[in-house]
Amino acid sequence: MSSSSPETDRFPPASRLAGKKQDVWSIVNEAALASPVQPIVNMGQGFFGYNPPKYITDAAKEALDRVDCNQYAPTKGRPRLKKAIAKAYSPLFGRDVDPETEVTITTGANEGMLSAFMAFIEQGDEVIVFEPFFDQYISNIEMPGGTIRYVPLQPPKNGDTEVSSAGDWTLNTAELEKAMNPKTKMIVINTPHNPVGKIFSKSELQAIADLCIKHNILILSDEVYDRLPYTPFTRMATLSPEIAAQTITVGSAGKNFYCTGWRVGYLMGPANLIHYVSAAHTRICFCSVSVLQEAAAVGFERAEELGFWDQSRKDMQGKVERFCAVFDELGLPYSKPEGGYFVLANFARINLPNDYAFPPHVAERTRDFKLSWFLIMELGVAAIPPTEFYTEKNKLMAENWLRFAVCKEDEVLEQAKERLRGLKKWM
Repeated sequence: MSSSSPETDRFPPASRLAGKKQDVWSIVNEAALASPVQPIVNMGQGFFGYNPPKYITDAAKEALDRVDCNQYAPTKGRPRLKKAIAKAYSPLFGRDVDPETEVTITTGANEGMLSAFMAFIEQGDEVIVFEPFFDQYISNIEMPGGTIRYVPLQPPKNGDTEVSSAGDWTLNTAELEKAMNPKTKMIVINTPHNPVGKIFSKSELQAIADLCIKHNILILSDEVYDRLPYTPFTRMATLSPEIAAQTITVGSAGKNFYCTGWRVGYLMGPANLIHYVSAAHTRICFCSVSVLQEAAAVGFERAEELGFWDQSRKDMQGKVERFCAVFDELGLPYSKPEGGYFVLANFARINLPNDYAFPPHVAERTRDFKLSWFLIMELGVAAIPPTEFYTEKNKLMAENWLRFAVCKEDEVLEQAKERLRGLKKWM
């Protein structure tokens, strides 16, 4: 080995991983460690600040004592969980969902989407993604060789000065169709949307669906926040049998039952599509955690009778309203979410000091990265800069916004609100 060659040069990473900017998560964590205000109130990442319901954690503990639950699960998922999901979703889809052929269990919704891309995307195929996007979409599409075409949601025109609805983030369907061509294989829809909180209206979904039929495009409908709608919610696959035939729906037991660390996701769709998703999943990780699948099955089986879905939605909407009260108090605009547990707040009125000592890797980024760093260092509140979920071309659309996750204990929300009141000195 030559002593003149750096060790890192011997094994360079694949091009799909090389040359990436420092990601938002590492920057936020760096600021959190360096902040003089401790402990940090973490309103950034979308993990829950409380446990799943006791009936579900009890089911997990009981499953640990069963031999079959401590061994490999069937690659498509434990039969009990598939049946429970099919039973829960059949009335929502308006048809009987076949648990054997139309449901597959994955290691989180993210791995499920990777499986879908691996199943259908080849080198040179194109996938349409709306901006802002869930950041994992990008690497998942690029891994099998896909090319991404981005179509931005247009922010509310008065978002810098007025409270708006997440529904005011709009899609230009003419721009969407312009992004379609013979290479377009798939489109990704996220409703309720992360980070915007938008629920695509039935008419918006129909306009997207009509284009997908016209151009023969597969639809991957990411509906992991489907149990947290605050306005009418339409599922893409319910628009028509024709649309259902080309739609794969993504769900998340982790999001549904407050256990994101369990990594239990599921995909539903026509048997001819789910067959190939399951095949890809088999080659990615073979199967998902058996014990937690069994507990998730109990979650679905008992949720309706216990009133869990309604209570969960009511509780989360209450958290949204509780947290946003501080922005009303401060006179800071925000985008009222129509679903999910993320809130976008607009910080255009905050005056960052001109001489503030941002580190170089933050100073070179857009204003929202500076706002995020500033909030952590000065107030001890972590929030996510949403330009991380944009391309270079469109990132300035979101430079005044920050994303907050409200899926925390009420006392944490109150602590965050108290600290955010400190923003008055910079307004």
